[in-house]
Amino acid sequence: MTLLRGADRAAFATAFGIRLREHGVAAGQTAVEDFVRALAACPPDSRSRLYWTARTTLVRRHGELAAFDAVFRAVFEHAALDLGERGQDGGLPPARGDEQRPADGATRGRADGGGLPWVTPPRVTAPAEEPGPVAVPQRLPSGLAGLPDAPFDQLDARQLALLGQWLRAVLPDWPTRRGRRLVADHAGHRVVVRPTIARARRTGWEAVTLVRARPARRPRRIVLLCDVSGSMRAQATAYLHLMRVVAAGAPGAGAETFAFATTLTRLTTVLAQRSPEEAVARATEQVTDRFGGTRIAASLRALLASHHADSTRGAVVVIASDGWDSDPPAELAAVLARLRRRAHRVVWLNPRAGAPDYAPAVASMAAALPYCDDFLPAGTFRSLADAIAVIGRHR
Repeated sequence: MTLLRGADRAAFATAFGIRLREHGVAAGQTAVEDFVRALAACPPDSRSRLYWTARTTLVRRHGELAAFDAVFRAVFEHAALDLGERGQDGGLPPARGDEQRPADGATRGRADGGGLPWVTPPRVTAPAEEPGPVAVPQRLPSGLAGLPDAPFDQLDARQLALLGQWLRAVLPDWPTRRGRRLVADHAGHRVVVRPTIARARRTGWEAVTLVRARPARRPRRIVLLCDVSGSMRAQATAYLHLMRVVAAGAPGAGAETFAFATTLTRLTTVLAQRSPEEAVARATEQVTDRFGGTRIAASLRALLASHHADSTRGAVVVIASDGWDSDPPAELAAVLARLRRRAHRVVWLNPRAGAPDYAPAVASMAAALPYCDDFLPAGTFRSLADAIAVIGRHR
């Protein structure tokens, strides 16, 4: 009967090596590997054999014997080792009687943390009970399993609350832009002179190795404007979660989020709150004109006239609206032309564009299309994920 039957030898040896290193014994990775191989080649059937196997493979210096014996004694506190005459120079006392082989589970460490965290079968502390009927766990679909193609107006509050957690997982790729700084890259097209000359000192001032670099990529700003008018009531909560994810986006990106109906309201600082409930409550207080009329052109003109207009320069401007506007279509076309000259790209998310028979017949939507780089549907989970992927590819 082996001493470590049912135990994970690699886990035991690693944990024992860590304990030895904590007490000053230089039991490195090679020594631990030798210990594992020794346990596999000659499984110990007693504590004495385990002691000599560990000592011959893990101890390299005579001055470490005392620390090794102390650690071994702490792990196997009640061990009575038959070390023979050679064990007298160690730190452990000789055997007090005949060697006793431990029962299963006797090598487990103390319950108060003195042992090692290797894997062994649990100790039986009570008689086994009669096995009852086998209970097969019921596998339930996740909360989002059946929702990819469900429109937002068919979801309840609990399902919409899952949208915020899901959006954080599908927006890992933030759009980037070319920065001014350089980063080392062996495949770069630019040779950096100073590091190349510094490395040439090792080769007699011959530039044998050229140090190359490329421009660093920085996160590109996203400016998100969401329509919260009466025609967007069903999608307002879903787009609010989208604004929260964008507001807490990549560090240093400087994203901006706005909500508009008849007026423009900046929600960047409000939605940056860590608590979703607090962010929604404060956004509700800020947006006082929600579920009213729609003035897209006037809201965009207010953005370009404010001190936040510089945030649109070189940014990916995302407008989430169904395109129903009470302003004249010519005014919307004029303000979008100004916005298009400032922005890197203009993306329009329309929750109604995913319908099979949809056509941009509304005059304001038809006037805005020539100035949009991407016109994407965003009325379901799946379409919103596809839209986010398109935004993330703007590099």
